[in-house]
Formats: sequence, structure tokens, C-alpha cells
Amino acid sequence: MRKIQRVAAVGAMAALTAVVGACSNSQGPATGGQASSETQQSSAQAAPNPGVTAPTGNGVTQISDIFGPACSQVPTEGPGSAQGMVNDPVATAASHNPLLTTLTKAVTAANLGDTLNSAPALTVFAPSDSAFQALEAKNPGILNQLTTAPDVGTPNSKLAKILTYHVVGTRYDAAGLVRAGTVDSLEGAKLTIGGTAAAPTVNGAPVLCGNIPTKNATVFVIGQVLSLPAS
Repeated sequence: MRKIQRVAAVGAMAALTAVVGACSNSQGPATGGQASSETQQSSAQAAPNPGVTAPTGNGVTQISDIFGPACSQVPTEGPGSAQGMVNDPVATAASHNPLLTTLTKAVTAANLGDTLNSAPALTVFAPSDSAFQALEAKNPGILNQLTTAPDVGTPNSKLAKILTYHVVGTRYDAAGLVRAGTVDSLEGAKLTIGGTAAAPTVNGAPVLCGNIPTKNATVFVIGQVLSLPAS
């Protein structure tokens, strides 16, 4: 956790971009799934749950709590399925999720995988591949610029700052996020939560698939790459 704190403590970077990618409107609704037990042993894919709340109060969710229009794109079995991600730490779990291939490459380039995996409790707002594609379309070459910068593997890199802005050092479920209203990112800047527990937003970005449980984090796949506030 000390490694994460060192990342979060670095001073604010120059604003990268004010452009964020819009989520695709072509994603279909999620299909039904079976509720998991408290030990999360269900092998079924979770479905949207409009009334989702987490009764534990500690931000730890169950597979049956997963919701969102893009959840149907997650495999129903194997390492990238909901059941496959439950027992993996967050960076490892994300690497198996087909919605998060670009994010996984960015985390690897920024040398943040071990840092995220070793943290005790996180909330991760994970931009989908479509969000990164929209960012790249409006800023051609930006992903290559970020991932090949000379300092890319250090806490001072622009990429590290962007990624840690998408991570909170406390574990929240959707209901807890909405109740909080604002949360502090590991980068240091605040994130604003809107909407409802069934359809939350993060700095206005829609949640495409939320309340995803991993070993040490609750993950929310979002439809935009969040821009850091101007310093």
C-alpha cells in the first residue's frame, strides 16, 4: 500500500486532455444470472439488477450484485468470467476481462500491476476499450505517447497519474458510492459520483458494468477515460 501512497503523493501533472470518450450505444443489455452464495461460488454470469444494494456495508459485492448494459459482453465461464475474476487480485482479474484489454496494457506499461494487486481494498473505475478508442480518435497518437514516454514506469509519469485518478483507496459498492457523493482518488484529486445505485456515474461517465467483485477490489467498467482536473 505504501507504493500506492507514493504514486498518489506525486504533484499534479499538466492537464492531459479535456476530451473523454463517449460510451458506445450499441451495447446490448446483460442477460440473466444466478445469485452467488456469500463465498461467491456461483458460476453463472450476473445480470443487471435495478435494485442493487450491497448489504455488507464494506463495499464487497457478490456476483449477483453485478449490473449494467455491457455485462453481457463478459464471458460466462473461464478466467474472464465473473466467477473467474472473483478470487484474482484486481490487475490480474482485469487482464482477463475482454472489455479491458487497453487498460491492462496501460497498467503494465505504467508498472502498476503489482501495486494494484497488493493493495488491501480498492475501488477501480476501469475505462472500457471503447472509451480508450474514443480518446484516441479525438487525440491521435495519445496512447502511444503515454505508454512509450521515457518515464512511463515511474510514479511521475502522466500515464501513472491518469490511471491512479481512476482508483480509490477504499472499497465501495454502487450504493456506497452514490451515498458518498465524492471520493478521493489515489492520484489525489476528487471524483464526483452521480446517478443512482442502479445507474451511477463517475464525473459524468456512465457505468457500463459495475459492482464486479475481485479479491481486493470492486470494479466499475466505465464509458469514458476520465480527465484530470486542471491544476
